[in-house]
Amino acid sequence: MANDYFIFKQFTIYQGRSAFKVGTDGVLLGAYTDLTGVRSILDIGSGTGLISLMLAQRCDAEITAIEPDHESFIQTCENVSRCPWHERIKVKHTDLQNFDQKQEKFDLIVTNPPYFFDSLKSPDPRKSIARHNDSLTSAEILEGVLKFMKEDGHLQLILPYVEGNVFIAEANKYGLYCNSILKIKSLPTAEISRLILTLSKSKKKPVESFLTIEHGRRHEFTEEYINLTKEFYLKF
Repeated sequence: MANDYFIFKQFTIYQGRSAFKVGTDGVLLGAYTDLTGVRSILDIGSGTGLISLMLAQRCDAEITAIEPDHESFIQTCENVSRCPWHERIKVKHTDLQNFDQKQEKFDLIVTNPPYFFDSLKSPDPRKSIARHNDSLTSAEILEGVLKFMKEDGHLQLILPYVEGNVFIAEANKYGLYCNSILKIKSLPTAEISRLILTLSKSKKKPVESFLTIEHGRRHEFTEEYINLTKEFYLKF
């Protein structure tokens, strides 16, 4: 059973109420996301609030976090209220489809979205909604990005390898193009398991890079992974 909290260097994530707990995907996205020139951020599906807090630690941007699940929304609010950057983070109890943003659009939209298309669903309905794309499809994400992203803004998200490539193809139909791809492997001998994608309205050849998390034996982390996450993990 996962602990009810996870301690990072500058904040603690309490996670007993959230449908999903702190995981490697969220940490990777929060640590890797490009924040160059970013002054405003939309975090879609905040969960525990992990990604919002990581981004707040890394920059001075104003952050809006939205979360449709009531218990996860409460969890995000609790974690934000305890963090050093709470004045810059607004949390809203809504899904993307009903999000109403009347102010200016965002420089960055970030999400660790539901991604299982046809797999067996969890018996826990909250976990099933959080993990499967019935409640937030890729088309709805892309429509939301067009609605809420600035013309020169960008979207960053993490997806499994197959779903990531499908997302890139679908995004092209919306006039959103993949500018960079981080290809992630758990071990040197493993297949690529995750992609962190950066998309914008600018069409250019994607820059590809690679990250391997562990050397070979469990918990023997690569230097590149340590360097990426060392501002957050206590063990580094």
